[in-house]
Amino acid sequence: MPVLIRPLRQDDEPFLWQMLYYAAHMQEDGETSSGAAKTSPGLQKYVQGWGRETDMGVLALHPHDQRPLGAAWIRLLVEEKKMSPLIPHGIPELAIAVLPDLLGQGIGTQLLKHLLEEASKVYPAVILSVRTNNPARNLYERMGFEMVDTARNRVGSESFVMIMRFH
Repeated sequence: MPVLIRPLRQDDEPFLWQMLYYAAHMQEDGETSSGAAKTSPGLQKYVQGWGRETDMGVLALHPHDQRPLGAAWIRLLVEEKKMSPLIPHGIPELAIAVLPDLLGQGIGTQLLKHLLEEASKVYPAVILSVRTNNPARNLYERMGFEMVDTARNRVGSESFVMIMRFH
């Protein structure tokens, strides 16, 4: 499905919380609303106070009614907030999600292409983590991400840490 893509703004933060809920697969963990992402200490760092100078992201909008369908964003995290101490200084972490009923329609690919193109102008690389059983891993590999590590995620299962190097 072709979508409209625009940069994320500060007033998109409420939608980012909803997307973080889906990106973190919180529904699989028994959570029932995106409010759970706001109260999760391990997840707050990805959205809270959105709009910092180093924040970058894109929003997918329905081509007819402009309702938000998904988002991809990166945030530069420091020290203890990084998902892994192995992440070099200056490498932002990526989060992405599409509304569940729209998965498999190419929206995530469009979001990633736009975001990575913009990120490559500013950062040397982007890093993400993805649960080992998440089919989105195939998308990340197609886009050029490489697995560099494994890590325990917030629910205690294993995730792959993947990086996309630009320079």
